[in-house]
Amino acid sequence: MAEGELLGTILRLTLALAAGGLVGLERSYHGRPAGFREHTLVCISSCMLMLLADYHVIHVAAATQQPVFLDPTRMAQGIMTGIGFLGAGAIVKEGFAIRGLTTAASIWMIAAIGIMIGMGYYVAAVAATFATFNINYVFRLIESRMRSEFYAHFHVRFARGEALSESDLRTVLGECGCAPSGMSYGLAGDGRWFEYQALIKTLDKDNLHSLAVTLSAMPSVREFGIAPRGD
Repeated sequence: MAEGELLGTILRLTLALAAGGLVGLERSYHGRPAGFREHTLVCISSCMLMLLADYHVIHVAAATQQPVFLDPTRMAQGIMTGIGFLGAGAIVKEGFAIRGLTTAASIWMIAAIGIMIGMGYYVAAVAATFATFNINYVFRLIESRMRSEFYAHFHVRFARGEALSESDLRTVLGECGCAPSGMSYGLAGDGRWFEYQALIKTLDKDNLHSLAVTLSAMPSVREFGIAPRGD
């Protein structure tokens, strides 16, 4: 390997290490399963594969003494296809809530950054790393201070014959600062339970806890669940 190629390889892998580590640290700080090590490995591996695609042309041409034309975008397509499976593994469905979408998008982005570093697009890679870190960290702080609606999947079961009427249940939800949408109801457990299901929204997450406390204190309630939508 020529000295120029060696220095270029070291530079690109070092930048991939820094970019993956920066984004991964933010994910680890927030307790995500795909964090510091995973993001760094994804970024470096993507960079290595693009280095292979980039320098392979030079080496084959030198060995055959003939001009060689290879399409490096095919390697990039293969990388992003594989990363799609890794990102899908980060998405977890917990009841009605879906979590891990931000981590999956972050893995996809860090792979693209690794590809750009591997191809030598340093300015774009640095800008993308800075943007990704800000989206994951700074935007989270902005969202926490924004007045926005919070949604949760809600269900509650009563013993058959002891169920609240729909209007009374809506009153209970309203007193806790929650508004139901698309409420449905029916029998469950071989007809032993009367169940309501709805998507509820509120302007304060603490209202969901207040609703849980209220339902827990009602003797007619046999079972309930409140599953906030995850990011």
